[in-house]
Amino acid sequence: MSSVSDVGSSGDPGPHRPGAGRPSLAPAFAIAALILALSFTRPWWQELFATRQGVAAWFTVFVSLSLQALPFLVLGTVLSSAIAVLVPADALSRLLPRRSAAAVPVAGLAGVVLPGCECASVPIAGSLVDRGLKPAVAFAFLLAAPAINPIVLVSTAVAFNGDLRVVLARFVASLLISVIVGWIWLRLGRDDLIRMPRRHVHGGSRLAQLVAAARHDFLHAGGYLVLGAAIAATVNVALPTSWLTALGSKLVVAVLVLAVFAVVVAVCSEADAFVAASLNAFPATAQLVFMCVGPAVDVKLFSMQVGTFGRRFAVVFAPLTLGVAIVVASIVGTVLL
Repeated sequence: MSSVSDVGSSGDPGPHRPGAGRPSLAPAFAIAALILALSFTRPWWQELFATRQGVAAWFTVFVSLSLQALPFLVLGTVLSSAIAVLVPADALSRLLPRRSAAAVPVAGLAGVVLPGCECASVPIAGSLVDRGLKPAVAFAFLLAAPAINPIVLVSTAVAFNGDLRVVLARFVASLLISVIVGWIWLRLGRDDLIRMPRRHVHGGSRLAQLVAAARHDFLHAGGYLVLGAAIAATVNVALPTSWLTALGSKLVVAVLVLAVFAVVVAVCSEADAFVAASLNAFPATAQLVFMCVGPAVDVKLFSMQVGTFGRRFAVVFAPLTLGVAIVVASIVGTVLL
């Protein structure tokens, strides 16, 4: 195995946010959706929908999911933005073993002490690769940080009513996924597929950068949270119970359904446990797959990886992470849950 040439000599270029400067509907969508969710807690809205039990149940689930997950989303985006702004890009690489095979699991474990959601882990991993860190090592951190950090683990415990088996299963499965993908890429991956974009230096004080990054991440991730809550509420209320029971009774089908659901819905990792817990018609292993697949690969992550590492890389990396995540989470869920 080759050794890691970890650190470049240049200064910190500052946090990079893919798509900066391009107009986005995500902030407007997130704000409008959250206001709508809160508005349905008012009595006059409750009276309007009181005679429609299905609609009332949908809004109850939707508002409950959104408001339960919101504090964790806020805390997660603030901390991840602080890391992106205040922690030098080469801080992680200084602590890693020089042998790449040993550096991969250490980088994965670093996700425990460096909390961040997917929105932050992709640009941070890009900065690490830009500084000379072996890509496979950076990818282990990219996959682990959004899935095993303290905020995600605490939110998982809250969502599942303190069931520590679920928390342990999520930690073990997500860490294994990050390490296995890192080792596979180290052995078989093609670093020549990676095309790093030019990094942008953002002006202003550190505080201004922190506020801007936190606002961007919250509004961007908040939109996906609300969308995920809406879809989960629809699944729970609109689909016949017999359908959900049929899907949940077949483990392989349930696992594949929730894996696809995680890819499409793209809920932020600080909030996805609440969506998973609401899908209680599915077996625990399928719920674990949902929580492990989302932080590893979804439509939002794929687009961010395209912007950070290039399209040719993302087309290869996304199926790899999806396959490993489904297999590992299924095995861990079967053993621990």
